[in-house]
Amino acid sequence: MVKAVVGANWGDEGKGKITDMLAREANIIVRFQGGANAGHTIINNYGKFALHTLPSGVFYNHTTSIIGNGVALDIPVLFKEVRSIVDRGVPEPRILVSDRAQIVMSYHKNFDAYEEERLGGKSFGSTKSGIAPFYSDKYAKVGFQVSELFDDELLKEKTVRVAQQKNVLLEHLYHKPLINPEDLYKELKEYKEMIEPFVCDTSLFLYNAVKEGKNILLEGQLGSLKDPDHGIYPMVTSSSTLAGYGAVGSGIPPYEIRQIITVCKAYSSAVGAGAFVSEIFGEEADKLRNRGGDGGEFGATTGRPRRMGWFDCVASKYGCRLQGTTDVAFTVLDVLGYLEEIPVCVGYEIDGEVTTEFPPTYLLEKAKPVLEVLPGWKCDISGIREYEKLPENCRGYIEFIEEKIGYPITMVSNGPGRDDIIYRKK
Repeated sequence: MVKAVVGANWGDEGKGKITDMLAREANIIVRFQGGANAGHTIINNYGKFALHTLPSGVFYNHTTSIIGNGVALDIPVLFKEVRSIVDRGVPEPRILVSDRAQIVMSYHKNFDAYEEERLGGKSFGSTKSGIAPFYSDKYAKVGFQVSELFDDELLKEKTVRVAQQKNVLLEHLYHKPLINPEDLYKELKEYKEMIEPFVCDTSLFLYNAVKEGKNILLEGQLGSLKDPDHGIYPMVTSSSTLAGYGAVGSGIPPYEIRQIITVCKAYSSAVGAGAFVSEIFGEEADKLRNRGGDGGEFGATTGRPRRMGWFDCVASKYGCRLQGTTDVAFTVLDVLGYLEEIPVCVGYEIDGEVTTEFPPTYLLEKAKPVLEVLPGWKCDISGIREYEKLPENCRGYIEFIEEKIGYPITMVSNGPGRDDIIYRKK
């Protein structure tokens, strides 16, 4: 059976923990899009980890981790990450890399930084991991596919062609040092040496695994609102964050994805620029940020403080709809235990009218949150494992949100650890 774990909002919903938890029953975990530009924080028996490229199920010795064809593959980052977990006692993971994945080059990171510098105050808040230039090159058909590492003639010719094209921009737009094709060729040969033992036709591997009835987990990065088609464009990422893309980015038929677990935080947070209607500021935001997640709401990749807000029913309903949600995993509920009252965004007021449907960006910029205030439960709920044992106001909060978003909340996470989870029968 194939399941997908994806995000409903801006990313940072707690997908890493849910993937790590579900991986106990999985044979294969697949990263199907994105690159090392966002991270998943995981706490388990080995300690606390921030993963960027490796799938979050990498901590079990019965799983195979796949880097799918849709991933922006940063080879040095992947290997550094493998070393960092093995050095802390995690068994050497079994990794397969798609021969159709494309490679993040060092110049992609440079172009990312140069463009942010050029845009100044109008920048996209990029993590400078090379993701936008990488995907631009992929779709402009000037990227390097892993399979091309094994064709030396092609590499020699293509490095000259790519350097020629990039150097026009470097010289005339950015006024930065030019690319030497020989350095490019050398970089690619080093990558080939590193990645060669892991490369295979992962789509065929997954096809056979599906036929054999293996449990496969697709792990998405970021969330619905960062999708380039359906998100808060242009403040989005450069690859589709939707479960539907899981079929494309891993090379399996779409009808094989039987369960779509969409992860939603019990409040909202976002890293980077863009419209965020339920955002809160000042002391109110600081209190929530410093209690949030494990040790506070700061980006797993960047360390940037996350922007904070109350739960947004409008954005979450939209995010769940786009994912094709079968189950909602509701995370970090324990964080809200300090509040007497908990505001929830139930609608957007735009030009004097209230809507519960998520609009495109130009209207989103004008939207004001319509808040409903629910009573808090004022106690620590960590350690509770049965839904009925949660305080009444806590259950009321979950059920209120479930009704507003229209999708079943079947998992409630009430702590950072692998076992801090309440399964709720629907």
